[in-house]
Amino acid sequence: MSEEFYCFNVEAEDAGKRLDRFLAEKPQMPSRSYLQKLIEDSRVTVGKKAAKSNYRLQAGDIVELSIPEPRQLEAEAEAMDLKIVYEDEDLLVVDKPKGMVVHPAAGHENHTLVNGLLYHCQGKLSGINGVLRPGIVHRIDRDTTGLLLVCKNDASHLAIAAQLKEHSITRRYHAIVHGEIREDGTVNAPIGRNPSDRMKMAVNYKNGKEAVTHYHILEPLKQYTYIECVLETGRTHQIRVHMASIHHPLLGDTVYGPAKCPFPLEGQTLHAKVLGFVHPRTGEYLEFESPLPEYFEKLRVKLRK
Repeated sequence: MSEEFYCFNVEAEDAGKRLDRFLAEKPQMPSRSYLQKLIEDSRVTVGKKAAKSNYRLQAGDIVELSIPEPRQLEAEAEAMDLKIVYEDEDLLVVDKPKGMVVHPAAGHENHTLVNGLLYHCQGKLSGINGVLRPGIVHRIDRDTTGLLLVCKNDASHLAIAAQLKEHSITRRYHAIVHGEIREDGTVNAPIGRNPSDRMKMAVNYKNGKEAVTHYHILEPLKQYTYIECVLETGRTHQIRVHMASIHHPLLGDTVYGPAKCPFPLEGQTLHAKVLGFVHPRTGEYLEFESPLPEYFEKLRVKLRK
């Protein structure tokens, strides 16, 4: 496959849009983060001149884009300071910090959790999910913190994947959401791609997959609620989409909630606090708990009534 070239005329209806958003909305475009990288590399021009991602388009602008020929990404081992909660010959549990991407992808080729795992485990990770996601049996978002299970061999990977499919793995997340929730509840609504914005997920009854989230009130806060969410399924952005669908988006989630956050946060306040599973070799049930990150705990205290 050779380099691809695109040319777009900016119509009046698109005037005022950011350059990166304008491109991300076009069909067959890569992710917005990768488009931003292409813009930084001067592969996007407006009127034959390089522009920044936040450039506001004007009617009549001509936007040209060249996408280089894709190359096969290969995850490389990197020495990193990983917080390992548990480890044995079959698997390990890691406490992921905020801002860390789980595995390499276009726009995030290095400094991911997988890069650190390859170094820590000396390459001894399950290979079922391919060279870019070795050991990864489930994921959490870049800005979600907390516990993640990693498999070192294919046998453990298959066993854990079966538990995920049977919904028998314990996954409890803590979050702060907008508004006052008055009682515990369950959101049972399928999740799929947002038909009007392919970069987002949404409750999608036509093409979505089953998704069930139980939520429990931990503490009422000033204009917010501190909750625990228990997952039955593990769809992309599940908690974020489900809570937004009942008008209680996560604090800090500018994708599914308010565009501006009243606090200096980097992404949503969501923490994978409890992880429990049956060990694939011993048959023993193991459960681990991660303390709330410092920023999360300070914010929770600040918002108390």
